[in-house]
Amino acid sequence: MHGNNYGGIDLAFSLEYGSTDGQHETIDADAQTRFDGLLGTSASLAPGSVNLGRKYLDSRFDASWNDWRLRLGYQGRWDAETGAGVAQALDPAGSNKSNRFNADLTYDLKSIEHWETTLQLSYFDTSAESDLVLYPPGAGFPSSPAIFPLNVFPNGVIGNPYVYERHSRFNVSTFYSGLRDHRIRLGAGVNYSDLYKIKNTKNFSILPGGVPFPLGSVVDVTDTAPFIKPHDRTDSYLFAQDEWSFTRDWSLTAGLRYDDYSDFGNTVNPRAALVWATTYNLTSKILYGRAFRAPSFAELYNINNPVLLGNPNLKPETIDTIEVAFDYQPIDKVRVGLNLFHYKMRDIIRFITDPSSATATAQNTGDQNGHGFEWEVNWKLSDALKLTANYAYQKSEDETTGEDAGNAPHHEVFANLDWRIERVWYVDPQITWISKRERVSGDPRPDLGGYTLVDLTLRRTSIANKFEIAASVRNLFDQDAREPSLSPGLISNDLPLPGRNFYVELRYTL
Repeated sequence: MHGNNYGGIDLAFSLEYGSTDGQHETIDADAQTRFDGLLGTSASLAPGSVNLGRKYLDSRFDASWNDWRLRLGYQGRWDAETGAGVAQALDPAGSNKSNRFNADLTYDLKSIEHWETTLQLSYFDTSAESDLVLYPPGAGFPSSPAIFPLNVFPNGVIGNPYVYERHSRFNVSTFYSGLRDHRIRLGAGVNYSDLYKIKNTKNFSILPGGVPFPLGSVVDVTDTAPFIKPHDRTDSYLFAQDEWSFTRDWSLTAGLRYDDYSDFGNTVNPRAALVWATTYNLTSKILYGRAFRAPSFAELYNINNPVLLGNPNLKPETIDTIEVAFDYQPIDKVRVGLNLFHYKMRDIIRFITDPSSATATAQNTGDQNGHGFEWEVNWKLSDALKLTANYAYQKSEDETTGEDAGNAPHHEVFANLDWRIERVWYVDPQITWISKRERVSGDPRPDLGGYTLVDLTLRRTSIANKFEIAASVRNLFDQDAREPSLSPGLISNDLPLPGRNFYVELRYTL
Protein backbone atom coordinates (compact mmCIF):
# COMPACT_ATOMS: atom_id res chain seq x y z
CA MET A 1 0.00 0.00 0.00
CA HIS A 2 1.27 3.45 -0.87
CA GLY A 3 -0.08 7.00 -0.93
CA ASN A 4 1.41 10.43 -1.49
CA ASN A 5 0.95 13.81 -3.18
CA TYR A 6 2.77 14.39 -6.45
CA GLY A 7 2.59 17.85 -8.02
CA GLY A 8 -0.80 18.59 -6.44
CA ILE A 9 -2.28 15.20 -7.31
CA ASP A 10 -3.14 12.83 -4.46
CA LEU A 11 -2.29 9.28 -5.43
CA ALA A 12 -2.96 6.00 -3.63
CA PHE A 13 -2.21 2.46 -4.72
CA SER A 14 -2.62 -1.01 -3.23
CA LEU A 15 -1.71 -4.49 -4.42
CA GLU A 16 -2.50 -7.81 -2.76
CA TYR A 17 -1.73 -11.34 -3.92
CA GLY A 18 -2.57 -14.56 -2.12
CA SER A 19 -2.69 -18.30 -2.58
CA THR A 20 -4.19 -20.93 -0.29
CA ASP A 21 -4.98 -24.63 -0.30
CA GLY A 22 -7.87 -23.89 2.06
CA GLN A 23 -8.94 -25.88 5.08
CA HIS A 24 -9.53 -29.62 4.77
CA GLU A 25 -12.32 -30.56 7.16
CA THR A 26 -14.38 -33.60 6.15
CA ILE A 27 -17.79 -33.86 4.48
CA ASP A 28 -19.18 -37.14 5.80
CA ALA A 29 -21.96 -37.61 3.20
CA ASP A 30 -23.14 -35.61 0.20
CA ALA A 31 -25.85 -35.62 -2.48
CA GLN A 32 -24.17 -38.45 -4.36
CA THR A 33 -24.17 -40.53 -1.19
CA ARG A 34 -27.96 -40.32 -1.21
CA PHE A 35 -28.17 -41.19 -4.92
CA ASP A 36 -25.85 -44.16 -4.35
CA GLY A 37 -28.19 -45.44 -1.65
CA LEU A 38 -31.25 -45.08 -3.89
CA LEU A 39 -29.77 -46.39 -7.13
CA GLY A 40 -27.16 -48.92 -6.01
CA THR A 41 -24.15 -47.00 -7.36
CA SER A 42 -20.93 -46.28 -5.43
CA ALA A 43 -19.69 -43.03 -6.96
CA SER A 44 -19.68 -40.66 -3.98
CA LEU A 45 -16.35 -39.15 -2.93
CA ALA A 46 -17.63 -38.70 0.63
CA PRO A 47 -16.29 -38.97 3.21
CA GLY A 48 -13.92 -36.46 1.70
CA SER A 49 -12.40 -33.04 2.20
CA VAL A 50 -14.04 -29.74 1.33
CA ASN A 51 -12.16 -28.01 -1.49
CA LEU A 52 -11.46 -24.35 -0.69
CA GLY A 53 -8.18 -23.56 -2.43
CA ARG A 54 -7.83 -20.40 -4.52
CA LYS A 55 -5.40 -17.81 -5.87
CA TYR A 56 -6.28 -14.12 -5.91
CA LEU A 57 -4.97 -10.72 -6.96
CA ASP A 58 -6.54 -7.41 -5.87
CA SER A 59 -5.35 -4.01 -7.05
CA ARG A 60 -6.68 -0.47 -6.45
CA PHE A 61 -5.62 2.93 -7.82
CA ASP A 62 -6.99 6.30 -6.69
CA ALA A 63 -6.08 9.76 -8.06
CA SER A 64 -7.56 13.11 -6.95
CA TRP A 65 -6.91 16.54 -8.44
CA ASN A 66 -8.95 19.61 -7.48
CA ASP A 67 -12.60 18.58 -7.99
CA TRP A 68 -11.83 15.42 -9.99
CA ARG A 69 -11.32 11.89 -8.73
CA LEU A 70 -10.45 8.74 -10.72
CA ARG A 71 -10.64 5.26 -9.20
CA LEU A 72 -9.57 2.04 -10.92
CA GLY A 73 -9.66 -1.52 -9.64
CA TYR A 74 -9.03 -5.11 -10.60
CA GLN A 75 -9.93 -8.38 -8.83
CA GLY A 76 -8.74 -11.70 -10.20
CA ARG A 77 -9.55 -15.18 -8.91
CA TRP A 78 -7.96 -18.37 -10.26
CA ASP A 79 -8.10 -22.04 -9.36
CA ALA A 80 -10.97 -21.26 -6.98
CA GLU A 81 -12.26 -24.62 -5.83
CA THR A 82 -15.88 -25.58 -5.32
CA GLY A 83 -16.20 -26.03 -1.55
CA ALA A 84 -18.71 -28.82 -0.93
CA GLY A 85 -19.66 -28.90 -4.62
CA VAL A 86 -22.01 -26.83 -6.75
CA ALA A 87 -24.59 -29.66 -6.76
CA GLN A 88 -23.81 -30.54 -3.10
CA ALA A 89 -21.63 -33.41 -4.34
CA LEU A 90 -17.88 -33.20 -3.66
CA ASP A 91 -15.90 -32.00 -6.67
CA PRO A 92 -12.10 -31.97 -6.10
CA ALA A 93 -11.48 -31.52 -9.86
CA GLY A 94 -13.69 -28.47 -10.42
CA SER A 95 -12.43 -24.89 -10.44
CA ASN A 96 -13.60 -21.33 -11.05
CA LYS A 97 -11.96 -18.28 -12.55
CA SER A 98 -13.14 -14.67 -12.58
CA ASN A 99 -11.87 -11.25 -13.61
CA ARG A 100 -13.43 -7.98 -12.43
CA PHE A 101 -12.48 -4.54 -13.68
CA ASN A 102 -14.01 -1.33 -12.34
CA ALA A 103 -13.52 2.35 -13.06
CA ASP A 104 -15.31 5.51 -11.99
CA LEU A 105 -14.76 9.18 -12.64
CA THR A 106 -16.26 11.70 -10.20
CA TYR A 107 -16.58 15.48 -10.47
CA ASP A 108 -17.61 17.72 -7.56
CA LEU A 109 -19.22 21.00 -8.59
CA LYS A 110 -19.17 23.43 -5.64
CA SER A 111 -19.08 26.82 -7.31
CA ILE A 112 -22.83 27.54 -7.10
CA GLU A 113 -24.04 29.12 -3.84
CA HIS A 114 -26.00 26.73 -1.58
CA TRP A 115 -25.50 23.84 -4.02
CA GLU A 116 -23.03 20.94 -3.82
CA THR A 117 -23.34 18.71 -6.88
CA THR A 118 -21.57 15.45 -7.70
CA LEU A 119 -21.53 13.74 -11.08
CA GLN A 120 -20.20 10.21 -11.47
CA LEU A 121 -19.63 7.91 -14.44
CA SER A 122 -18.84 4.25 -13.68
CA TYR A 123 -18.00 1.08 -15.58
CA PHE A 124 -17.75 -2.51 -14.33
CA ASP A 125 -16.77 -5.58 -16.36
CA THR A 126 -16.91 -9.07 -14.89
CA SER A 127 -16.49 -12.63 -16.08
CA ALA A 128 -17.01 -16.00 -14.40
CA GLU A 129 -15.61 -19.17 -15.94
CA SER A 130 -16.40 -22.48 -14.23
CA ASP A 131 -15.13 -25.97 -15.07
CA LEU A 132 -17.26 -28.25 -12.91
CA VAL A 133 -17.89 -31.91 -12.21
CA LEU A 134 -21.44 -31.69 -10.89
CA TYR A 135 -21.59 -35.39 -9.97
CA PRO A 136 -18.49 -37.61 -9.71
CA PRO A 137 -17.24 -40.33 -12.10
CA GLY A 138 -19.45 -43.40 -11.93
CA ALA A 139 -22.64 -41.46 -11.13
CA GLY A 140 -25.72 -42.90 -12.77
CA PHE A 141 -29.23 -41.61 -13.31
CA PRO A 142 -32.42 -43.34 -14.50
CA SER A 143 -34.22 -42.65 -17.72
CA SER A 144 -37.64 -41.47 -16.57
CA PRO A 145 -39.91 -43.17 -15.62
CA ALA A 146 -37.96 -46.46 -15.38
CA ILE A 147 -35.19 -46.71 -12.80
CA PHE A 148 -33.09 -49.38 -14.54
CA PRO A 149 -30.96 -49.53 -16.52
CA LEU A 150 -29.05 -46.46 -15.33
CA ASN A 151 -27.32 -44.00 -17.63
CA VAL A 152 -23.80 -43.97 -16.17
CA PHE A 153 -21.30 -41.10 -16.50
CA PRO A 154 -17.82 -42.70 -16.40
CA ASN A 155 -16.13 -39.27 -16.28
CA GLY A 156 -18.77 -37.63 -14.11
CA VAL A 157 -21.45 -35.10 -15.01
CA ILE A 158 -19.39 -32.25 -16.50
CA GLY A 159 -20.61 -28.69 -17.00
CA ASN A 160 -18.54 -25.65 -17.99
CA PRO A 161 -20.62 -22.44 -17.83
CA TYR A 162 -18.91 -19.15 -18.76
CA VAL A 163 -20.59 -15.77 -18.23
CA TYR A 164 -19.48 -12.26 -19.28
CA GLU A 165 -21.23 -9.06 -18.08
CA ARG A 166 -20.85 -5.29 -18.44
CA HIS A 167 -22.40 -2.62 -16.21
CA SER A 168 -22.41 1.10 -17.05
CA ARG A 169 -23.73 3.72 -14.65
CA PHE A 170 -24.24 7.46 -14.56
CA ASN A 171 -25.62 9.37 -11.60
CA VAL A 172 -25.91 12.91 -10.38
CA SER A 173 -26.74 14.03 -6.85
CA THR A 174 -26.92 17.47 -5.29
CA PHE A 175 -27.28 18.99 -1.83
CA TYR A 176 -29.17 22.26 -1.40
CA SER A 177 -28.67 24.23 1.85
CA GLY A 178 -30.41 27.49 0.99
CA LEU A 179 -33.39 26.84 3.29
CA ARG A 180 -32.96 27.46 6.98
CA ASP A 181 -32.81 24.25 9.07
CA HIS A 182 -33.03 22.09 5.94
CA ARG A 183 -30.49 20.20 3.88
CA ILE A 184 -32.14 18.78 0.76
CA ARG A 185 -30.62 16.08 -1.42
CA LEU A 186 -31.86 15.29 -4.94
CA GLY A 187 -30.53 12.72 -7.35
CA ALA A 188 -31.09 10.68 -10.48
CA GLY A 189 -29.25 8.04 -12.43
CA VAL A 190 -29.32 5.17 -14.85
CA ASN A 191 -27.69 1.71 -14.61
CA TYR A 192 -27.32 -0.45 -17.71
CA SER A 193 -26.50 -4.14 -17.13
CA ASP A 194 -25.60 -6.35 -20.07
CA LEU A 195 -25.07 -10.11 -19.90
CA TYR A 196 -23.52 -9.90 -23.33
CA LYS A 197 -21.91 -13.30 -23.84
CA ILE A 198 -22.08 -16.85 -22.52
CA LYS A 199 -20.32 -20.08 -23.36
CA ASN A 200 -21.48 -23.52 -22.33
CA THR A 201 -19.86 -26.92 -22.83
CA LYS A 202 -21.05 -30.11 -21.11
CA ASN A 203 -21.40 -33.87 -21.48
CA PHE A 204 -25.11 -34.19 -20.70
CA SER A 205 -28.57 -33.09 -21.77
CA ILE A 206 -31.60 -32.73 -19.51
CA LEU A 207 -34.47 -35.23 -19.51
CA PRO A 208 -37.93 -34.38 -18.17
CA GLY A 209 -37.72 -34.07 -14.39
CA GLY A 210 -34.26 -32.49 -14.54
CA VAL A 211 -32.42 -35.81 -14.91
CA PRO A 212 -29.05 -35.62 -16.74
CA PHE A 213 -28.61 -37.88 -19.80
CA PRO A 214 -25.07 -38.62 -21.13
CA LEU A 215 -23.95 -37.19 -24.47
CA GLY A 216 -20.83 -39.36 -24.59
CA SER A 217 -18.34 -36.49 -24.63
CA VAL A 218 -18.07 -32.82 -23.73
CA VAL A 219 -19.71 -30.77 -26.50
CA ASP A 220 -20.33 -27.07 -27.07
CA VAL A 221 -24.05 -26.35 -26.53
CA THR A 222 -23.78 -22.57 -26.44
CA ASP A 223 -26.15 -22.19 -29.40
CA THR A 224 -28.30 -25.32 -28.98
CA ALA A 225 -28.92 -25.77 -25.23
CA PRO A 226 -27.34 -22.91 -23.23
CA PHE A 227 -27.79 -22.69 -19.46
CA ILE A 228 -28.74 -19.02 -19.93
CA LYS A 229 -29.12 -16.65 -22.88
CA PRO A 230 -27.74 -13.11 -23.16
CA HIS A 231 -29.98 -10.51 -21.53
CA ASP A 232 -29.78 -6.85 -20.60
CA ARG A 233 -31.67 -4.52 -18.29
CA THR A 234 -31.86 -0.81 -17.57
CA ASP A 235 -32.60 0.66 -14.15
CA SER A 236 -33.55 4.35 -14.12
CA TYR A 237 -34.01 5.95 -10.74
CA LEU A 238 -34.84 9.19 -8.89
CA PHE A 239 -34.52 10.03 -5.21
CA ALA A 240 -35.16 12.93 -2.85
CA GLN A 241 -34.26 13.46 0.80
CA ASP A 242 -34.64 16.24 3.35
CA GLU A 243 -32.65 16.62 6.59
CA TRP A 244 -34.74 18.91 8.80
CA SER A 245 -33.36 20.22 12.13
CA PHE A 246 -36.69 21.46 13.44
CA THR A 247 -35.59 22.17 17.03
CA ARG A 248 -32.31 22.42 18.89
CA ASP A 249 -32.19 18.74 19.88
CA TRP A 250 -34.34 17.10 17.20
CA SER A 251 -33.82 16.32 13.53
CA LEU A 252 -35.86 14.40 10.96
CA THR A 253 -34.45 12.86 7.78
CA ALA A 254 -37.00 11.59 5.25
CA GLY A 255 -36.44 10.30 1.74
CA LEU A 256 -38.02 8.46 -1.18
CA ARG A 257 -36.46 6.50 -4.05
CA TYR A 258 -38.14 5.36 -7.28
CA ASP A 259 -36.59 2.68 -9.52
CA ASP A 260 -37.89 1.56 -12.91
CA TYR A 261 -36.43 -1.71 -14.24
CA SER A 262 -36.89 -2.55 -17.90
CA ASP A 263 -37.38 -6.28 -17.25
CA PHE A 264 -39.79 -6.44 -14.29
CA GLY A 265 -41.24 -3.00 -13.54
CA ASN A 266 -40.87 -0.34 -10.88
CA THR A 267 -40.50 -0.13 -7.12
CA VAL A 268 -40.84 2.72 -4.59
CA ASN A 269 -38.88 2.70 -1.33
CA PRO A 270 -39.20 5.28 1.49
CA ARG A 271 -37.04 5.83 4.56
CA ALA A 272 -37.10 8.10 7.61
CA ALA A 273 -34.99 8.73 10.71
CA LEU A 274 -35.93 10.78 13.79
CA VAL A 275 -32.94 11.70 15.98
CA TRP A 276 -33.13 13.16 19.50
CA ALA A 277 -30.10 14.43 21.41
CA THR A 278 -31.74 13.30 24.65
CA THR A 279 -28.94 14.44 26.98
CA TYR A 280 -25.35 15.51 26.49
CA ASN A 281 -24.25 11.82 26.60
CA LEU A 282 -27.32 10.03 25.17
CA THR A 283 -28.61 10.00 21.59
CA SER A 284 -31.91 8.29 20.70
CA LYS A 285 -33.11 7.34 17.21
CA ILE A 286 -36.18 5.90 15.54
CA LEU A 287 -35.60 4.65 11.99
CA TYR A 288 -37.79 3.20 9.29
CA GLY A 289 -36.71 1.97 5.87
CA ARG A 290 -37.81 -0.15 2.97
CA ALA A 291 -35.31 -1.79 0.63
CA PHE A 292 -35.55 -4.22 -2.26
CA ARG A 293 -33.40 -6.77 -4.05
CA ALA A 294 -33.92 -7.18 -7.76
CA PRO A 295 -33.77 -10.78 -9.03
CA SER A 296 -30.48 -11.64 -10.67
CA PHE A 297 -30.05 -12.76 -14.28
CA ALA A 298 -29.50 -16.34 -13.06
CA GLU A 299 -32.65 -16.28 -10.89
CA LEU A 300 -34.66 -15.01 -13.84
CA TYR A 301 -33.24 -16.83 -16.84
CA ASN A 302 -31.32 -20.04 -15.97
CA ILE A 303 -32.39 -22.90 -18.28
CA ASN A 304 -31.17 -26.40 -19.28
CA ASN A 305 -29.57 -26.84 -15.86
CA PRO A 306 -29.58 -30.02 -13.72
CA VAL A 307 -29.33 -28.01 -10.47
CA LEU A 308 -30.85 -24.49 -10.57
CA LEU A 309 -33.52 -23.09 -12.92
CA GLY A 310 -34.63 -19.49 -13.37
CA ASN A 311 -38.10 -18.01 -13.31
CA PRO A 312 -38.85 -14.98 -15.56
CA ASN A 313 -41.98 -14.19 -13.51
CA LEU A 314 -40.08 -13.29 -10.34
CA LYS A 315 -40.78 -10.09 -8.45
CA PRO A 316 -38.16 -8.25 -6.38
CA GLU A 317 -38.00 -9.20 -2.73
CA THR A 318 -38.55 -6.36 -0.25
CA ILE A 319 -37.83 -5.72 3.41
CA ASP A 320 -39.39 -3.14 5.76
CA THR A 321 -37.43 -2.44 8.94
CA ILE A 322 -38.22 -0.40 12.07
CA GLU A 323 -35.39 0.28 14.52
CA VAL A 324 -35.06 2.06 17.87
CA ALA A 325 -31.45 2.85 18.75
CA PHE A 326 -29.67 4.36 21.75
CA ASP A 327 -26.05 5.51 21.96
CA TYR A 328 -24.97 6.20 25.56
CA GLN A 329 -21.60 7.32 26.94
CA PRO A 330 -21.93 7.50 30.75
CA ILE A 331 -18.22 8.28 31.20
CA ASP A 332 -15.37 9.02 28.80
CA LYS A 333 -14.08 5.43 28.94
CA VAL A 334 -17.38 3.64 28.28
CA ARG A 335 -19.72 3.71 25.29
CA VAL A 336 -22.83 1.53 25.14
CA GLY A 337 -25.14 0.97 22.17
CA LEU A 338 -28.56 -0.70 22.06
CA ASN A 339 -30.53 -1.34 18.87
CA LEU A 340 -34.00 -2.93 18.84
CA PHE A 341 -35.46 -3.96 15.48
CA HIS A 342 -38.42 -5.52 13.74
CA TYR A 343 -38.49 -6.45 10.07
CA LYS A 344 -40.83 -7.95 7.50
CA MET A 345 -39.62 -9.50 4.24
CA ARG A 346 -41.98 -10.05 1.32
CA ASP A 347 -41.67 -12.10 -1.89
CA ILE A 348 -38.46 -13.79 -0.72
CA ILE A 349 -36.51 -15.31 -3.61
CA ARG A 350 -35.30 -18.87 -2.98
CA PHE A 351 -34.49 -21.88 -5.13
CA ILE A 352 -37.20 -24.44 -4.30
CA THR A 353 -36.81 -28.14 -5.07
CA ASP A 354 -39.14 -29.14 -7.89
CA PRO A 355 -41.58 -32.04 -7.26
CA SER A 356 -40.28 -35.38 -8.62
CA SER A 357 -37.18 -33.67 -9.99
CA ALA A 358 -33.51 -33.17 -9.19
CA THR A 359 -33.74 -29.44 -10.01
CA ALA A 360 -34.67 -26.38 -7.96
CA THR A 361 -36.44 -23.34 -9.45
CA ALA A 362 -36.28 -19.74 -8.23
CA GLN A 363 -39.56 -18.73 -6.59
CA ASN A 364 -41.04 -15.85 -4.61
CA THR A 365 -41.68 -18.08 -1.60
CA GLY A 366 -43.74 -15.93 0.75
CA ASP A 367 -43.08 -13.67 3.70
CA GLN A 368 -40.88 -13.66 6.77
CA ASN A 369 -40.88 -11.45 9.84
CA GLY A 370 -38.48 -11.14 12.73
CA HIS A 371 -37.46 -9.10 15.71
CA GLY A 372 -34.53 -8.81 18.06
CA PHE A 373 -31.92 -6.53 19.52
CA GLU A 374 -28.17 -5.89 19.47
CA TRP A 375 -26.20 -4.64 22.46
CA GLU A 376 -22.58 -3.52 22.32
CA VAL A 377 -20.06 -2.00 24.70
CA ASN A 378 -16.65 -0.42 24.23
CA TRP A 379 -14.89 -0.04 27.58
CA LYS A 380 -11.39 1.30 28.16
CA LEU A 381 -10.69 -0.42 31.45
CA SER A 382 -7.21 1.16 31.66
CA ASP A 383 -4.60 2.72 29.41
CA ALA A 384 -3.40 -0.79 28.60
CA LEU A 385 -6.68 -2.72 28.41
CA LYS A 386 -9.73 -2.24 26.18
CA LEU A 387 -12.83 -4.46 25.97
CA THR A 388 -15.11 -4.70 22.94
CA ALA A 389 -18.16 -6.92 23.29
CA ASN A 390 -21.61 -7.42 21.78
CA TYR A 391 -24.62 -9.65 22.18
CA ALA A 392 -27.31 -10.18 19.53
CA TYR A 393 -30.70 -11.84 19.76
CA GLN A 394 -33.07 -12.48 16.89
CA LYS A 395 -36.12 -14.63 16.18
CA SER A 396 -37.57 -14.94 12.70
CA GLU A 397 -40.72 -16.69 11.48
CA ASP A 398 -41.67 -18.00 8.05
CA GLU A 399 -45.25 -16.74 7.69
CA THR A 400 -46.11 -19.48 5.19
CA THR A 401 -45.49 -22.27 7.70
CA GLY A 402 -45.73 -20.34 10.99
CA GLU A 403 -42.41 -21.94 12.01
CA ASP A 404 -38.95 -20.61 12.74
CA ALA A 405 -37.24 -19.38 9.54
CA GLY A 406 -34.32 -21.64 10.41
CA ASN A 407 -30.57 -21.79 9.83
CA ALA A 408 -29.84 -18.68 11.93
CA PRO A 409 -28.90 -18.61 15.65
CA HIS A 410 -31.22 -16.89 18.13
CA HIS A 411 -28.24 -15.84 20.26
CA GLU A 412 -24.72 -14.70 19.40
CA VAL A 413 -21.95 -13.33 21.65
CA PHE A 414 -18.63 -11.77 20.71
CA ALA A 415 -15.91 -10.37 23.01
CA ASN A 416 -12.38 -9.13 22.40
CA LEU A 417 -9.70 -7.86 24.79
CA ASP A 418 -6.95 -5.60 23.45
CA TRP A 419 -4.30 -5.85 26.17
CA ARG A 420 -0.93 -4.07 26.05
CA ILE A 421 1.12 -6.19 28.43
CA GLU A 422 4.28 -4.11 27.85
CA ARG A 423 5.13 -1.02 25.81
CA VAL A 424 5.45 -2.91 22.50
CA TRP A 425 3.78 -6.22 23.32
CA TYR A 426 0.05 -6.86 22.87
CA VAL A 427 -2.12 -9.91 23.47
CA ASP A 428 -5.65 -10.17 22.06
CA PRO A 429 -7.92 -13.00 23.25
CA GLN A 430 -11.25 -13.26 21.42
CA ILE A 431 -14.33 -15.43 21.90
CA THR A 432 -17.34 -16.06 19.64
CA TRP A 433 -20.37 -18.06 20.81
CA ILE A 434 -23.16 -19.17 18.48
CA SER A 435 -26.32 -20.82 19.86
CA LYS A 436 -28.05 -23.79 18.24
CA ARG A 437 -29.87 -23.29 14.92
CA GLU A 438 -33.30 -24.64 14.11
CA ARG A 439 -33.87 -26.21 10.70
CA VAL A 440 -36.09 -24.72 8.02
CA SER A 441 -39.56 -26.20 7.57
CA GLY A 442 -39.41 -29.54 5.76
CA ASP A 443 -35.83 -30.35 6.79
CA PRO A 444 -36.11 -33.57 8.86
CA ARG A 445 -32.69 -33.27 10.51
CA PRO A 446 -32.38 -32.42 14.22
CA ASP A 447 -31.43 -28.87 15.17
CA LEU A 448 -27.79 -27.95 14.50
CA GLY A 449 -25.80 -27.45 17.69
CA GLY A 450 -24.00 -24.25 18.53
CA TYR A 451 -20.28 -23.70 19.03
CA THR A 452 -17.71 -21.59 20.87
CA LEU A 453 -14.55 -20.40 19.12
CA VAL A 454 -11.58 -18.95 21.00
CA ASP A 455 -8.82 -17.09 19.13
CA LEU A 456 -5.57 -15.71 20.54
CA THR A 457 -3.12 -13.23 18.99
CA LEU A 458 0.29 -12.08 20.24
CA ARG A 459 1.73 -8.97 18.59
CA ARG A 460 5.13 -7.23 18.81
CA THR A 461 5.34 -3.68 17.42
CA SER A 462 8.14 -1.19 16.70
CA ILE A 463 10.89 -3.64 15.86
CA ALA A 464 13.66 -1.33 14.64
CA ASN A 465 10.85 1.23 14.15
CA LYS A 466 9.94 -0.51 10.88
CA PHE A 467 8.66 -4.00 11.59
CA GLU A 468 5.68 -5.53 13.34
CA ILE A 469 5.11 -9.25 13.83
CA ALA A 470 2.04 -11.14 15.01
CA ALA A 471 1.23 -14.79 15.65
CA SER A 472 -2.33 -16.10 15.99
CA VAL A 473 -4.05 -19.35 16.79
CA ARG A 474 -7.70 -19.55 15.76
CA ASN A 475 -10.18 -22.07 17.10
CA LEU A 476 -7.71 -22.63 19.92
CA PHE A 477 -9.59 -25.60 21.41
CA ASP A 478 -10.20 -27.27 18.02
CA GLN A 479 -14.00 -27.16 18.27
CA ASP A 480 -16.11 -29.10 15.76
CA ALA A 481 -17.99 -26.04 14.49
CA ARG A 482 -20.48 -26.34 11.63
CA GLU A 483 -22.74 -24.09 9.58
CA PRO A 484 -26.04 -25.39 8.12
CA SER A 485 -26.14 -27.00 4.70
CA LEU A 486 -29.12 -26.42 2.42
CA SER A 487 -32.43 -28.11 3.13
CA PRO A 488 -33.41 -30.94 2.85
CA GLY A 489 -29.90 -31.98 3.85
CA LEU A 490 -28.18 -33.55 0.85
CA ILE A 491 -25.01 -32.78 2.80
CA SER A 492 -26.39 -34.43 5.90
CA ASN A 493 -23.80 -33.46 8.52
CA ASP A 494 -23.59 -29.79 7.48
CA LEU A 495 -20.57 -27.68 6.50
CA PRO A 496 -17.50 -27.87 8.77
CA LEU A 497 -15.59 -24.74 9.73
CA PRO A 498 -11.78 -24.87 10.09
CA GLY A 499 -10.31 -26.67 13.09
CA ARG A 500 -7.34 -25.28 15.02
CA ASN A 501 -5.23 -23.18 12.64
CA PHE A 502 -2.25 -20.85 12.90
CA TYR A 503 -1.24 -17.54 11.31
CA VAL A 504 1.98 -15.55 11.30
CA GLU A 505 2.09 -11.99 9.95
CA LEU A 506 5.04 -9.70 9.28
CA ARG A 507 4.47 -6.03 8.47
CA TYR A 508 7.06 -3.49 7.25
CA THR A 509 6.41 0.24 7.00
CA LEU A 510 8.70 2.56 5.03
